[in-house]
Amino acid sequence: MRTRTIRTGLLCAALALTLAACGSDDGSTDDTGESPAAEVSGAQAEDEGTVLDTPFAKPELVLTDTEGQPYDLVAETAGHPTLLYFGYTNCPDICPLTMSNIAVAATTLTPEQRAELRVVFVTTDPERDTPESLGPWLAAQDPEFIGLTGDFADIEAAARTLGVAIEPSYEDDNGDIVSTHGTQVLAFLPTDDQAHVIYTEGVTAETFERDLPLLIDGELP
Repeated sequence: MRTRTIRTGLLCAALALTLAACGSDDGSTDDTGESPAAEVSGAQAEDEGTVLDTPFAKPELVLTDTEGQPYDLVAETAGHPTLLYFGYTNCPDICPLTMSNIAVAATTLTPEQRAELRVVFVTTDPERDTPESLGPWLAAQDPEFIGLTGDFADIEAAARTLGVAIEPSYEDDNGDIVSTHGTQVLAFLPTDDQAHVIYTEGVTAETFERDLPLLIDGELP
């Protein structure tokens, strides 16, 4: 496969065309109007992960878990392979499908591998996704998944550092809740706690099943 290198902003612009079902948009920018300074390599298909030439640091983020307790993302996941996703429980399609694909793949891991893996779901709709509602929704996917909620401004700021755009939830003309958010799953390696791989909504359970053992061992897919 011929390798190419492009800036994250260009990748996000291309992905934005395919992220409509959740009202999603990957085209995030920083305060200067520029996308986060990271690069991706490889001409991967949409059902494959994309390896970053410049990985993202794990954001400093303290939120509330589904037990109502403070959860420090950096401290709690340090040294563990971690998948991080921003979404909301009222999402009609992409969010439950993404979490289901990860859950299916996780069932193929050994008990030792599963004990190392951290899968963190951060709500983009904290007004409605309380610990009491977020917990059962995630448990239906996998009881080991970690759900976090809290102040929207904190969540939005953390997402932006990872190139994930989110916007405040609103109710449309049909009374449906819409939460605009990027659909990337970011994979942090246990070796340096940085995100080296991004998965988009086209990624299948089979891709996660193949890649998770590598990520858990600190290797790139």
